[in-house]
Amino acid sequence: MESVDSFIQDSIFGDIVPDMSPDKSSPLRSAPTQATRATSRPAVKSALRPSLPANLPDFRVIRSARRTRSVSAYRQNGVIEIHIPAKLSRRDEYELIPEMIARVLRREEKSRSSDTHLWAMAEQLMRDYLPDFHERPQSISWRQMRERWGSCTTGDGTIRISLRLNGAPDYVVACVLFHELVHLREPGHGAEFEAYLNRFPDKERAEAFLEGFEAGLAAIPG
Repeated sequence: MESVDSFIQDSIFGDIVPDMSPDKSSPLRSAPTQATRATSRPAVKSALRPSLPANLPDFRVIRSARRTRSVSAYRQNGVIEIHIPAKLSRRDEYELIPEMIARVLRREEKSRSSDTHLWAMAEQLMRDYLPDFHERPQSISWRQMRERWGSCTTGDGTIRISLRLNGAPDYVVACVLFHELVHLREPGHGAEFEAYLNRFPDKERAEAFLEGFEAGLAAIPG
């Protein structure tokens, strides 16, 4: 069975952080049971976590009784999951977190699609589905965006695509990019915009993917 650690300072780091309670006569509080940890708030980045870098991306630590020695980490619905053996000490867990996050980020950097790839995709989309457009983007880039999949500033032709989609299937990225390309001519979401958008053949499949992805993100406890 796997459980999600809760990163409550006095319980999770009790073996490496001294008790700072002002009442020195009080006994030390016992560590939470496995059941308590399983129902506690997941390990998402917190400013209260001692000594960890403040700029770490969102992550959670999952202990597994099936693991004896191996550790692994990967991104799931935007959050880095670090899977460790259930019996790993808290000190070792604490030391592993930055290392495993760095490993995931390095792996993602190697496989990440570049801004150049977005440009090439945009040019192909306009040739195939928007040949009547004289409007052209002035810049296209990946950006950190938490609330939207993409954005377009019609005044200067700037298009931004959320980094959360970097690594998503090409047809999904293409659909979001196509949406923003249409905004170069149609700033709103009226009937003309929808008519242009419907030219993209994988629109429904891409929207279904995005809905599922968004639902997965919303299901992660904050």
